[in-house]
Amino acid sequence: MHPMLRQAYETEMTAAVSQYDAGDFRLSFAHLERAHVLGQSFPIAHARTHWWMLKVGWRRRDVVEMIGQVFRIPGALLFSKIWVPVGNTGGAHVPPFKSMPIPEDLQRLLDKYGRGSGA
Repeated sequence: MHPMLRQAYETEMTAAVSQYDAGDFRLSFAHLERAHVLGQSFPIAHARTHWWMLKVGWRRRDVVEMIGQVFRIPGALLFSKIWVPVGNTGGAHVPPFKSMPIPEDLQRLLDKYGRGSGA
């Protein structure tokens, strides 16, 4: 992962963990979705994001989220380098193979520093 992309990913993950620790699981999950978009092409970052989504699902007692993340974690480790649905935010309430629009700020980072960007 390019250092600039790693920095943006880590910023989102740090914010997600901070909000998780503060008990704001909605905002934590929003940061995890952004981290997912940035890290989904990189197996460890991708799986780490899903692990935290599982944790948020557990704290929310969201059974759909928990079950979905249990399946997405190994998928992230196995398939991230092969293919990912561009822009997918990673939550279990979103189809796992659905591509989605990417927020403009994240798209700029991915264009410049994402896998295959030439950076």
